Amino acid sequence: MKIVIVGGVAGGMSAATRLRRLDASAEIIVLEKSGHVSYANCGLPYYVGGIIEDEESLFLQTPESLHARFRLEVRVLTEAVSIDEAKKSVEVRDLATGTISEISYDKLILSPGASPVVPPIPGIELALTLRTVEDVEKIFARVERKPRNAVVIGGGFIGVEVAENLVHKGIATSIVEALPQVLAPLDPEMATLVAEELVQKGVNLVFGNGVASIDEDSVTLASGDVLPSDLVILAIGVRPDVALAKNAGLRIGERGGIDVDKYNRTSDLDIYAVGDAAEKCDSLDGSATLVPLANIANRHGRVVADHINGRDVRLVSTIGTAIVKVFDLTIATTGWNEKRLVASGREHYVIHTHPSSHAGYYPGSKSMALKLIFDSATGEILGAQGIGTEGVDKRIDVIATAIRGGLTAPELADLELAYAPPFGSAKDPVNMLGYVAENYLSGLSKTVQWHEVDNYQSRGYSVLDVRSESEFARGSIPHSINIPIDELRERIGEISDHNLVVSCQVGIRGHAASLLLNEMGFNAVNLDGGYQTWSHSPVRVSLLVHS
Repeated sequence: MKIVIVGGVAGGMSAATRLRRLDASAEIIVLEKSGHVSYANCGLPYYVGGIIEDEESLFLQTPESLHARFRLEVRVLTEAVSIDEAKKSVEVRDLATGTISEISYDKLILSPGASPVVPPIPGIELALTLRTVEDVEKIFARVERKPRNAVVIGGGFIGVEVAENLVHKGIATSIVEALPQVLAPLDPEMATLVAEELVQKGVNLVFGNGVASIDEDSVTLASGDVLPSDLVILAIGVRPDVALAKNAGLRIGERGGIDVDKYNRTSDLDIYAVGDAAEKCDSLDGSATLVPLANIANRHGRVVADHINGRDVRLVSTIGTAIVKVFDLTIATTGWNEKRLVASGREHYVIHTHPSSHAGYYPGSKSMALKLIFDSATGEILGAQGIGTEGVDKRIDVIATAIRGGLTAPELADLELAYAPPFGSAKDPVNMLGYVAENYLSGLSKTVQWHEVDNYQSRGYSVLDVRSESEFARGSIPHSINIPIDELRERIGEISDHNLVVSCQVGIRGHAASLLLNEMGFNAVNLDGGYQTWSHSPVRVSLLVHS
C-alpha cells in the first residue's frame, strides 16, 4: 500500500509513525512545505523569550532520523499543489528548484494545519506571525535588534504567550484586543484575573479596540490612538488551511474546516484529514467544531492509521481542554464556557471556589480560582475553568477526565484523589466542587452569581457580609451590612430585612450563615464565590486597561 501524507508536525507525523508500526512494508511519503517536519510549535513563543535557549531543542525529528527509524520518505520544502481524485495522485512542487512532479497514492492523508488570520489592514505586511520555525526565526532576529516597543495584535493563547516572552526580553509590550477581555475561552470574571496579572507585569492592555494601520514605528488604533511600536506580532487567530481540499472538490464543513466522518475520512473515502484543518465533533452536543490543539491532532492521526490498517477505532470527540502560562499564572479550561451556554440557551448552574493548592498548614500553599459549570437538572458537567499559580493543571485534568467518563458534578465528591499535605487537602478542591454542586442539586442551598447582586438589591434584598470587621474594612459590596458569622446568633436583631444576599470572602462562611438564617425564618441566598469572585468582576478590570 502506498500512503501519501500532506503536512507533518502533530497530525501528519502521528499518522505516519503509527502506519509504519502497523505495516512494515507500506510505502509512506510525507510532504512538508516548510523546512521542518517535526517540531514543538507550542514551544515557539518561549524561544522568542529566551526561556528555551537552544533552537535545536525544538526539533523533535528530522527527515534523516525518521528514515533511519521508520523508513519514512520525508520531503521537506515540498508543496502539494493539487489532488486528482480520479487518478488518485498529488501534484507537488519542489520549492527549492520549482520542479513539478506527480505522486500516486492508495490512501491520502491531509494534515495541512491552519494559517494565521491576516486582515487587510494598511501596513499589515510589517507585522510578523508565529506559526512555524521560519516564523519564529524572523521574530527572534527582530528581538535581537532590541526593539524598545512591541504591539501584539490579539489576546488569545499565542498573543499572551508572545507578550510575556517579549517582556522577558525587556521590551515594552502592548496587547490590542477587539474583545473586552483576553483569552476568549474564559468567562469574563475569570479573564479579569489574567488581565490583572498582565498589567502587574507591565503589559499595556487595550480592549475593545482594533488596529487601523501599521507603520514602521507605530500602530494606529481604530479609536485614533497611536501606540509606539518597533515590532508588531499578529496573533488574532488561525483558520483551517482548506485550499487544497476545496480545490479537489472535497466537502468543507459548516465551521470552515474539512468535513470528516468518525474515521476522519473526507467526502472521498480514500482521502483522510486530520489536525487543525479538519473539523472535530464536540463531545457535549455532537456539533462540528474547530479545536487547533496538538493532542487532538495526534489522536486523530493514530485513528486514521488504525482505520487504514483495518483496526477497530473509537469515535474521538473533543471537549477542548487547554492550558496556558501567563507569567506566574496557570490558566486552564475544559468543556464549554458560560458565555457559550447562555448563547445556546442551555440550562446550567455555575459555582466558583477559591481553594488552596494544598493543605493550608503546610508551607507554600497558593490560592486558586475554580469555576465549574453543570446541567442544573442532571448534574452533567459541562465545563470548568481554573486560574492560579500552583495546582490548577491537575484539577482541570481531573475534571476533564470526569467529563470524558460521564461523571456528574456531585460525583466529583466521590473521587479518591491522592492526598498528602504537600500535594493537596483531605477534601481536594475537586471534591469540594462536588460537595457544592450536591448542595445545590439537592435543594439544600441557593446561590446568587457575582453579576446578579445589583439586580437582587434592586428587588429589595439586603447584602449581609459575614466576614470579620477587618476583612470588611478592606473592601465590601456597596450598601452591605457587616455582622461576623460568629456573632450572628447574638446580633440577629440587627437584621431588619427578610430577604438577604449573604456574602463572605469565598463563599464557605456565607453558605453556613445562609443555612442558619433560613432556619431562623429569613429568606437568605449565598453569594457564590463570595466577595473574592465579585471583586474581580469585569467592571474592575476596566480601571486597569485602555479601551
